[in-house]
Amino acid sequence: MADRYIEVSLVKRGITCTAQLLDDRAPITCQAVWDALPLGSDVYHAKYARNEIYALFPPFATSEPPLENPTVTPIPGDLCYFAFAGAELGTKAYGYDREVRPGTTLVDLALFYERNNLLLNADVGWVPGTVWGQIVDGLDAMAEACNDLWRTGAAGETLGFRRA
Repeated sequence: MADRYIEVSLVKRGITCTAQLLDDRAPITCQAVWDALPLGSDVYHAKYARNEIYALFPPFATSEPPLENPTVTPIPGDLCYFAFAGAELGTKAYGYDREVRPGTTLVDLALFYERNNLLLNADVGWVPGTVWGQIVDGLDAMAEACNDLWRTGAAGETLGFRRA
């Protein structure tokens, strides 16, 4: 299979980076994301994992991908996939501006932009994610924008994913 690439953007800020899909390490997850593109949703900055931005989506795969190429210590440039039951994210501590309730599933697509991340959540413990992509171009500019998002806020910003 030929290498596949996507663009990941902070739309309002006009910042885009390019990621290569890790088809050899997470083939089921890569195909599920690829088939669902383009995707975009409100961006959030992580509270627990540290140097992470992410967006939440309704499930888009015909069946939920298994955990592939797992990590609890993502490195700069990693794109991770998580699936959460709504009950796991239903507390006000997460700061979501929409209802997240039991009986639903949410897909979290995340970008890690700096070192020293640990996927340990105070509510549920270890949260392994599937590493399905790696930023290959534009990480420095994206990291700068992510730090700005952390300091000035995420309101009104969208995290977008599309085929390159």
